[in-house]
Amino acid sequence: MKESDQLTQASPLCRAQGVEKNLHGPGGNLSILRALDLDVAPGEAVAILGASGSGKSTLLGLLAGLDRPSGGEVWLCGQPLSELDEDGRAALREGQVGFVFQNFQLLPTLTARENVLLPLELATGRYPDADARAADALAAVGLQERAGHYPRQLSGGEQQRIALARAFAPAPRILFADEPTGNLDADTGARIIELLLRLRADAGAALVLVTHDPALAERCDRRLHMRDGRLQ
Repeated sequence: MKESDQLTQASPLCRAQGVEKNLHGPGGNLSILRALDLDVAPGEAVAILGASGSGKSTLLGLLAGLDRPSGGEVWLCGQPLSELDEDGRAALREGQVGFVFQNFQLLPTLTARENVLLPLELATGRYPDADARAADALAAVGLQERAGHYPRQLSGGEQQRIALARAFAPAPRILFADEPTGNLDADTGARIIELLLRLRADAGAALVLVTHDPALAERCDRRLHMRDGRLQ
């Protein structure tokens, strides 16, 4: 058994302990997250629900190491993020962490194939099979025939499918998704839900998602509600 496999069996893949996030504005200090705790097991799917502005997306960014908490600690893949600078957090995410954004975040000057290739090429030398991985990822979302199209030539649902292919191409251990169906109509959103959960199952990845979509939340192993800066 590989050391990484032993780690995932011995400890949560993602952990937040006593996490706080405060913002300073003209009106004084604003507390977004308050002494928040969360463990995510390997392969687990966790939905985070709550009112707009309750701090759900803030929490997702902290768990993925995209931002730093004001207090407490976050562990990702066994590593305390407080010990890493921005470059170190980026290196930790490389190949282990995927992220899907509500507004897709595809680069408009790159084709669908090039968008999926991007995280593989940025991980210099890690993926000698990058081209094959990108092709497989596009096939998995049913868009191999759109590989040469630019984002502006794709529908919203197709763009989100490309974003999913990009996130899953490196075979991450954990995927964070921020309102993955938020900008889609109901029918397209339903198809994205099925695709997201199938890709997650195929990859054996943990999933942490922020959503207002009850159909998506219901398909997860756990549903947590953000209230007053804490998860309930």
